[in-house]
Formats: sequence, structure tokens, C-alpha cells
Amino acid sequence: MKNIVILISGRGSNMQAIVEAGIPGARVAAVIANRPDAAGLAWAAERGIATAALDHKAYPSREAFDAALAETIDAHAPDLVVLAGFMRILTEGFTRRYEGRMLNIHPSLLPAFPGLHTHERALEMGCKLAGCTVHFVTAELDHGPIVAQGAVSVLDGDTPDSLAARVLKLEHQLYPEAVRRFVAGDIAIVGGKVASGAGAAASLLSPVPSSKA
Repeated sequence: MKNIVILISGRGSNMQAIVEAGIPGARVAAVIANRPDAAGLAWAAERGIATAALDHKAYPSREAFDAALAETIDAHAPDLVVLAGFMRILTEGFTRRYEGRMLNIHPSLLPAFPGLHTHERALEMGCKLAGCTVHFVTAELDHGPIVAQGAVSVLDGDTPDSLAARVLKLEHQLYPEAVRRFVAGDIAIVGGKVASGAGAAASLLSPVPSSKA
């Protein structure tokens, strides 16, 4: 049984998707937030999951907060740390501590649009596809070996909110599957990249080519 610690900042919808997936061989040992009022804490506690809140504003530096966070995480002997809407930039020392066993999901098809306002930027650029990326966390923001990606078509009339809602639904499918693969030992990092899984689609086109001759 592999212990998973999930970090959140708000309602933790991706955390909820992972918990509800009932991943074989996995135990969500704790949910930790950097905001005491994060709604996801109550949701997790109601399901018997240990919770903790560390208010980052109470610490004199980013390093001090990360040290306290690491101590809280390590109390649960994690095999995997999952960032699920955890809105903090982590220090290099923290990311190295959990290298190869910390995942994040980002609402864009990385390496496109790292950082914030991903959906606005995708619409401004006229992208035909948008999506999300699960990746291992490294010291460089929104980088690290890519584990999985999912895409949705950008529709005429899309707004940042409508596009974000469709991508979020995709996140709730993609993230639990990526965690399942990690727990099952199906993820291998080779040459700084995650090896592609068998059976992956060879191509994805948008718009779909016309069938007319």
C-alpha cells in the first residue's frame, strides 16, 4: 500500500477525484492546505482522512514555510506527494526533497502557457486545442517530465470560464489515472522523460479532417 499526501489551497476538486477513484494499492494518508479555510479540508475530514492546515502567512520566509510543510508531509511517510490546486511556488530544496515522487497538474498543454491565466492566453493565441498536463515537479515552475496530457477542442464563442470548465472535467479523469500509473509502477523516467505508454493514440487532430473526397 502506497501512502499519498495531497496538497490543496481551496476546494480541491482534483483531490476529490483522486480520493473517489479508489485507486488500488493507494491510501490517501493526508490532505494538507496552506489556507486554514480551504474547503477541501472539511471534505477530506468527513471521509476520515487526516488533515492539516499550515497558513503560509504565519511564516517569516518561503523557506521556513516549506520546512514546516515538509515536516508535516513526512509525518505520513508518503510514497507520493500530489499537488492539487496548491497555489504556492515551492523552493528548490523542497522540490529536490520529493524529486521523482511529486506530481502536479497544470491547466495547459505544457510547455505552452506555463504560469497563470492559461485559458485567456490560449484564446488570445487562437489555439484550436487546449488541455491539461500531469508532470513531475522540479525546481523550474511548470516544468519537469510530462506524465500525461489531455486535450479538448476550443469552441467558437468560448470564454476563459467555459474553456476552464471543460478542461477541469478532463483533469478529473487524467489525474487519477496518472496517480494510478505511479502507484502501479507503470511510470519510468528515461533520459529525463517519461516513457510513453503502450496503446496511446498516434494522433489527435482538431478540427477533424473532412471525410469528403
